[in-house]
Amino acid sequence: MNRFFISLALAALISSPVHAQSSEKVEAQFQAWLQNDLWPEAKRNGVSKRNFDKAFKGVTLNWKLPDLVPPGSKPKPQRKQVQTEFKSPAKYFNPNNMNSIIATGRKLATKHKRLLARIEKKYGVPGRVLLAIWGRESAFGRASIPHNAFRVLGTKAFMSTRKELFRKEAIAALVIIDKGYANPSQMKASWAGAMGQPQFLPSSYLEYAVDFDGDGKRNIWGSTGDTLASIANYLSKFGWQTGRDWGFEASIPNNVSCAFEGPDQMRKIADWTNAGVKRVSGKAFPAQEQGKEGAILLPAGRSGPAFIATPNFYVIKKYNNSDLYALFVGNVADRIQYSNKPFQAPWQKVSGIKRHEVKKMQEALVAKGYDVGGADGLAGFKTRRSIGDWQQKNGLRPTCFPSAGLVKRF
Repeated sequence: MNRFFISLALAALISSPVHAQSSEKVEAQFQAWLQNDLWPEAKRNGVSKRNFDKAFKGVTLNWKLPDLVPPGSKPKPQRKQVQTEFKSPAKYFNPNNMNSIIATGRKLATKHKRLLARIEKKYGVPGRVLLAIWGRESAFGRASIPHNAFRVLGTKAFMSTRKELFRKEAIAALVIIDKGYANPSQMKASWAGAMGQPQFLPSSYLEYAVDFDGDGKRNIWGSTGDTLASIANYLSKFGWQTGRDWGFEASIPNNVSCAFEGPDQMRKIADWTNAGVKRVSGKAFPAQEQGKEGAILLPAGRSGPAFIATPNFYVIKKYNNSDLYALFVGNVADRIQYSNKPFQAPWQKVSGIKRHEVKKMQEALVAKGYDVGGADGLAGFKTRRSIGDWQQKNGLRPTCFPSAGLVKRF
């Protein structure tokens, strides 16, 4: 989920005597806003004044959070990405990080075997996938989640670049307290307001968190059963298909264009097989998958591993809208339960290219009528396949990935 912290210059201003008076003024505005603006909306949502005051007792602004826009100031212009390097996806799959999660995940798979089986029976999501997400989000509950959720959400709802989003989450957090699902001291969150071991925003907690251990609480902070079942419920509600895998590393022949990538171009896996697509393991695609749909996935174009992704891959992306996140989860899940092997195809290095150059390429493709999914300097599947289609139409070998040589053509 681009994070920019308050600049050192702002920090220096805050610590200066002149700005000290200004920050005190902003703090007073914040306290008035809580009572005169946020409280009336909380009341309309059924929150009692007693619980509102309990949640925000002693809460002050947190000036260390990113993306803050104090009253009377303007959002800082985003840094130009001239010096930001466009990198290969390889870094996301750091072996040390992955191996640590896999080793712990294997131990916990044994320890919680019965619990995971009960959860899978109810929600249809394999335990290995739940363990992979749990490990990625909070190191199986061991990661430090230090922030007071109400201080984070209050600060960001009052003065951030996305005030309306955090206002909604602040109200949701108050509803959690008012309904007795948790108490304020229990509600620890990340700097972005994501709570507990599954890292749910308050609105997601209200919709997807479940009480699986039967104690009457949806405790995603301290209960392993509630944590894992809540993740499973989340994936189930977003359409997890029971009995299907997330995807398979594959070999995509040159006669199958990389421009065919994307969930909106799914075909039956049998059709991909007939076109020459094979699993890199040498095994056939499972018989139960042949008549069902899958999509080509090329996170680094022709410069890295290739996959046939099932709809479950895109359900994992609902947890974190990133191809690399979903691939990380899928690979860790497989290595927890099956053979502990990384992807077989290597990730080729990307050198001599900056994100602003990728953005320029995207803008040029948009001008030519392509849908690149947003000109942001990142290469999502819409950008990748647009590059491949443009290459093919201009007599070039489709690579479906930005490169230094390709940038010069735009």
